[in-house]
Amino acid sequence: MWVEFGTDKNYGRQTSLVSDSVSVTGGSAVNVLVAGMLPKTTYHMRAHVDSPTGSWLDEDHTFTTGALPDLNPPVPQFAVTTGQAQIAPAPGVELLSLVAPTGNPNDPNRFTGLATDLQGRIIWYCPQPAEPLKLLPNGHFIYQIGTDLQEVDLACNVVRDVSLAQVNQSLKDHGYSFPPLVTFHHDMLVLPNGHWIGLAQVTENLDGLTGYSGPTAVTGDLILDIDPTGDVVWVWSAFDHLDPNRHLQGLPDWTHSNALVYTADGNLLLSIRHQSWIIKIDYEDGAGDGHILWKLGQDGDYTLVNGDPSQWFYAEHYPSVLSVDGSKTTLAVFDNGNLRLDSSLVPCGSTATAPSCYTRATKFQIDEDTRQATVAWQYLPGFFSFWGGSIEALSTGHIEFTSSDPFNTLSAQIREVTDADNPEIVWQMDITGAWAYRGNRIPSLYPGVTWQH
Repeated sequence: MWVEFGTDKNYGRQTSLVSDSVSVTGGSAVNVLVAGMLPKTTYHMRAHVDSPTGSWLDEDHTFTTGALPDLNPPVPQFAVTTGQAQIAPAPGVELLSLVAPTGNPNDPNRFTGLATDLQGRIIWYCPQPAEPLKLLPNGHFIYQIGTDLQEVDLACNVVRDVSLAQVNQSLKDHGYSFPPLVTFHHDMLVLPNGHWIGLAQVTENLDGLTGYSGPTAVTGDLILDIDPTGDVVWVWSAFDHLDPNRHLQGLPDWTHSNALVYTADGNLLLSIRHQSWIIKIDYEDGAGDGHILWKLGQDGDYTLVNGDPSQWFYAEHYPSVLSVDGSKTTLAVFDNGNLRLDSSLVPCGSTATAPSCYTRATKFQIDEDTRQATVAWQYLPGFFSFWGGSIEALSTGHIEFTSSDPFNTLSAQIREVTDADNPEIVWQMDITGAWAYRGNRIPSLYPGVTWQH
């Protein structure tokens, strides 16, 4: 069964197929959640059903959607413009993980997890303070909410929940002596085997650190492999594999990791913002010992071809794998640029005479055999976005990136640009009333379905 819907009887949008084994004579029901509609708008919809006895086309039904919630502070505003070259943007909808003005994750007025169409109109939202919001292959979403990781359906009904208390108990049961986890944060993954990979923080007191006297609180990251029963079956700790004397942005926030990537060879990439490194971890689908296979970035394991230190990424966000060809991998990286080193190793913004900081959308090609890295593409938007952000390649080959608070106001910006030596802006969304941690162009709210403009 699937449902088509739209503002008139031409419909124009549809859900995924939903299958079930039902009795032909028993009258069993198959439920389909229909989502992706404008507020306060009348929609037409009808169902299509295929069964062993034949196909059936439903009659037309109408449904009028409700209004957006009346919030204080108000719902963020979205303004969309297109580029001068009249190039069509990639199809789909924009899935946004916003940050509320209060910064309080328990604020009941947060309006953070939502989707808009490419005109900037809200077509779906989750009333929970969801961040970051990620669409799963089964049509559900996963996000962090307070001290829990949750999977929800399109109506934001909780399907699965893993709490911080549950994980702390599992670690204790397995004999780990970590201090209690402080929080889940920034990112999570769902693996093909149904396990969840969570990112969490712990704080330990360490002595003898460079630049600090006496015991010092150090907050570092753990990666947790959580099986479908909620049991932790594999753990990686930054304290076991990284040097706490390398604290580029001070303490206690030592690592401040912000993204996880599951690689084709069964390992993990971790973006460690406060080290300005992307590292590859020996995970081996849960059989690895967790040692670091390589570090990518300034002072890491790769040589940057034809580039000085300023061409590395700094305080980066959201590495994503674009392609793999043997030992060569192309990564998109959102390069925020905090403390970027110039050719004389002077950090940007560190003194009145130091270079100004700037942000880039980038692609890096790395060769794991030769340990060489090359800046394969870059786009400089002309501002410094000091936190947040994401980047990805779209179905058209265009590059989309999200910049949070680029103009030091309560705002964010998303740009889609051509993948060319001299990129052109194809589509741009300006957000006011909220910051954006991430923005992602997804084909639709349904797996396997693409909604056109």
